[in-house]
Amino acid sequence: MHSERVASRSADQRGSRDLRDSSRESSRDPRNGSPQLDAVSLAIIGQLQEDGRRPYAAIGKAVGLSEAAVRQRVQKLLDQGVMQIVAVTDPLTVGFRRQAMVGINVEGDTESVADALTGMSEVEYVVMTAGSFDLLAEIVCEDDDHLLDVINKRIRALPGVRSTESFVYLKLKKQTYMWGTR
Repeated sequence: MHSERVASRSADQRGSRDLRDSSRESSRDPRNGSPQLDAVSLAIIGQLQEDGRRPYAAIGKAVGLSEAAVRQRVQKLLDQGVMQIVAVTDPLTVGFRRQAMVGINVEGDTESVADALTGMSEVEYVVMTAGSFDLLAEIVCEDDDHLLDVINKRIRALPGVRSTESFVYLKLKKQTYMWGTR
């Protein structure tokens, strides 16, 4: 009985320490307001990039935290928008036979066009760029007719869109999200 109380108390103390530690895992970058992550949060992200289904207990063992502290940190990283945990599919196998990158030139406010693009379900990726295009948008569609509709009737119809250039994907050779952390 005594050993159970001692084990329970030490687990409670470890849990309290983990909770205190988790409050220090990130602060905000004064330049852009984005979260600054500590080494433990970066290690958790690395573990999940290797296997998004890895149990919290296994992650905790790898990074030196309790399962509860890992769960708390992961939730905070999700809430802050630092990461997402998703299933990455091959679009062809789930009914999307056409992908394209669309370069977009904008007159006026590039940000408002980028915001409008992010609201389109077919648009998977939007970046503001320097160079030949103001924006790049990756589009995933069911077929060529669907792609034409998205580009011609929705993207080109946005206020401020001056021109578009489409780069239709012929074959996807590599798609990975394993760039790690720095």
